[in-house]
Amino acid sequence: MVLRRCRRLLGDPDAADDAMHDVFVELWRRHTTLIDAGLSSLMYRTATNVCLNRLRSQRRRPSEPATDLLSQIAAADVAMAEVDARSLLGRLLGHEPESSATIAVLHLHDGLTLEQTAEIVGLSVSGVRKRLRRMQQTLAELEGRA
Repeated sequence: MVLRRCRRLLGDPDAADDAMHDVFVELWRRHTTLIDAGLSSLMYRTATNVCLNRLRSQRRRPSEPATDLLSQIAAADVAMAEVDARSLLGRLLGHEPESSATIAVLHLHDGLTLEQTAEIVGLSVSGVRKRLRRMQQTLAELEGRA
């Protein structure tokens, strides 16, 4: 379950293996304070957070020198709409708290219901709905500026 979650979010099998190990290290590190109820949702949420943190870290500190990265971007056969969408998504998530990004991934990407998402992140259904609505408003504002 954890490995499948990491593979789905990261897209790279090797990075997913590393992230899966980090999930279990994190769970072991906090084992004295964890409550046994809802262990699978705890593992799922921890895997989501570890993967999102890895993606954020990669975005902040690319592993390749800037010139190589720029040449790869220039050579890539990527539609401009996709690049614009990624840029817009990055700006959107930069304005929102980390938990909102987790909510968006769980509900919009993974297709979980509002109730399932609320249970995993520890919020009420109305709280999840409010976060999603606020992200939609922020997205509309960003699209208006773009």
